[in-house]
This record gives sequence, structure tokens and C-alpha cells, in this order.
Amino acid sequence: MIWKRIFGRSRDEDTPYVLYGLLVGQARSAAFYRDMGVPDTAEGRFEMVALHVFLALRRLRACGEAGKELGQKLFDVMFDDMDQTLREMGVGDLSVGKKIKAMASSFYGRMQAYDEGLAGMDDGKLEAALRRNILPESPASNARAAALAAYVRRVDGDMATQSPSEVLAGRVVFASPGSLAAEGTV
Repeated sequence: MIWKRIFGRSRDEDTPYVLYGLLVGQARSAAFYRDMGVPDTAEGRFEMVALHVFLALRRLRACGEAGKELGQKLFDVMFDDMDQTLREMGVGDLSVGKKIKAMASSFYGRMQAYDEGLAGMDDGKLEAALRRNILPESPASNARAAALAAYVRRVDGDMATQSPSEVLAGRVVFASPGSLAAEGTV
């Protein structure tokens, strides 16, 4: 164990961290907050990270046992990050565990709702789930939910075409959320 600390992790051990970093980077794209109305708050950022981790987990499920293993590691990295973030925000040690448990529970609920929304070609279910979980109620929330649903469908489709070896290596490519605003979707 001490040797890993001295000489670092293997490339395979870095993959969930690299993948998580890509997902967080995409989730922090300004277009979500500027153009699609996602609240630029801790909750809004959590929702976007959770959405992108969901999309990655959905793709990893199709990559067999190796995908399931990487998916579990990605989930662990995400919630380790959430734990650290809560502590940095000043949440007391005794409350962190309860908050993480609540976040994990809500994440599972969102995964189910997004999976159901992506299962059919009717964007209504997906839009409703995105509006309910991510977007604040406003006159523009229907258009914003439609834009976000179009983005999610595009990313899901794009990820499905990426080779399993690339995905398992933590190399995923995302559609630009800004392109939807440029197309006049929002």
C-alpha cells in the first residue's frame, strides 16, 4: 500500500478520476447556466454533475463487467467529491453522512427518472424530469427543459456510438451545450 503512495496509482486506478473530471468539466459549461437557466448554485451544479454521471453510467452499463466496475468506481469518486465539498462548505462532520445518504438516494431517483425519459422517444417524460429536478419554475422553463432534453438525448446518442474501449479508458466526447442555444432551441 505504501508503494502506491510513493509511486502513484496505476493508469487503471486513475480512469474513474479522469472520467469524473471530464464529466464535471462538461457539467460546468457556462451555457447550462447562462442559456438554459440552470441555477448557478451548489444545488444546480450538483444536479448537472449528477446528470452527466448518469449519462456516463448509462453508457458504462453497456460495456459489460468492466463497465460495471468502472461505473461503481465513478459513483464512489463522485460521492467522495460530494463529501469533501460538503466539508469544505462547513457542513459539520455529524451531518455529512446524512446529507450524502440523502444525495445518493436522490441520485438513484433521478437515474430512474432519466432512464425512463430516455427509454421512449416522447421527450415529455424526460423534459418533466429535468424541469422537476434541475430547472426553477419560470415562464421559460418549458423551452429550457426542451433544450436540456435535446442535449441529453444528443449526448446519450453520441456516447452510445463511442467505442467501449474509449469509454472504459475514460475518454468520452460531449456535444457542446452552447450549440443548442445557437440553433435557437432555447
